[in-house]
Amino acid sequence: MAGRGKILGSFAEAVADMPDGAVIAFGGFAGPGTPYNLIRALLAQGAKDLTCVANTTGGAHQPRMPDVAMLVENRQVRKVICSFTAANRPTDVIPFTRYYEAGEVEAELVPQGTLAERLRAAGAGIPAFYTPTAVGTELAEGRETRVINGREYLLEYALPVDVALIRAWKADAAGNLVFRLAQRNFCPIMAMAAKLTIAEVEEEILPVGALDPDHIHLPGMFVQRMVKVPPPPEGLWTVRRVERAR
Repeated sequence: MAGRGKILGSFAEAVADMPDGAVIAFGGFAGPGTPYNLIRALLAQGAKDLTCVANTTGGAHQPRMPDVAMLVENRQVRKVICSFTAANRPTDVIPFTRYYEAGEVEAELVPQGTLAERLRAAGAGIPAFYTPTAVGTELAEGRETRVINGREYLLEYALPVDVALIRAWKADAAGNLVFRLAQRNFCPIMAMAAKLTIAEVEEEILPVGALDPDHIHLPGMFVQRMVKVPPPPEGLWTVRRVERAR
């Protein structure tokens, strides 16, 4: 990428050099925050032995869009670090569960707020922190705790990642991003925790200076590659589809 701009022509190009064994964070919840196009490109690219960091593995909703569970089904994943490794409703079926129970993939369950703080800590250069979340549960067994002001806290470590795949609403050529809806849940902190951030951009990539500085949610210093989402059918989950889903 030396000497090149941040705007790439395709999602395949953006993930072409993804190495085996990478730790990859996937932004968003379901819907507008998920980098569906980048996940589809990663499925085709075929990098293996991945560690996937996400809020959930996905796969419960129909029709399915590209998600972490598809990477698991494609035998590309060694481990998943997420807040929801199983369905939150008995009627939902999570494809990941079958592979986990068969011993084909590892899982690390992390409470949602703790997951967010571990990523934020990595981006802020904080190596570890104490939290009351999970104290007294199976997640705390055999781990370090400390009593502070009469309350017990669990030691959690920062979660740096190699790559963050995220989705933004708007951008400029310098990589400054504007998010909307669920894009702001995990995408900014995942980008800050990553060595390499790749963003798919919904609406437009503007010239440098076209975005109001007060409206920028993530500075371009945290973003190395961007791809504009094309119109359907090539581009998955466009702005219009998001609006219809609301």
